[in-house]
Amino acid sequence: MITDACINCGACEPECPNNAIYEGGVDWEWAEGTSLRQVNMAGVMVDANAPQKAYSEEFYYIVSDKCTECVGFHEQPQCAAVCPVDCCVLDVSRKETEKELQRKKAWLHGD
Repeated sequence: MITDACINCGACEPECPNNAIYEGGVDWEWAEGTSLRQVNMAGVMVDANAPQKAYSEEFYYIVSDKCTECVGFHEQPQCAAVCPVDCCVLDVSRKETEKELQRKKAWLHGD
């Protein structure tokens, strides 16, 4: 997650291999940075290219359902590695095992 200490520098956004990071106020899409074409949302199939409402209007934000903490891509989360103010941190309320993150990567990228 990105805390409210974010200075909106944008250093994290291009580093994400899943396109899970978005600028505040910018809608996001499942398909961006993934091979998804449709997503099951509460039993309803949704076009992965359909815009989803921004999670934050003020700060950069991470779409947790697209974040794999860079598992399968890098040794550590790249957003945290490049953040100049250390506001890209693990969300302790959404802890995922490495195996779960690997499954999510495979789902996002069709591996």
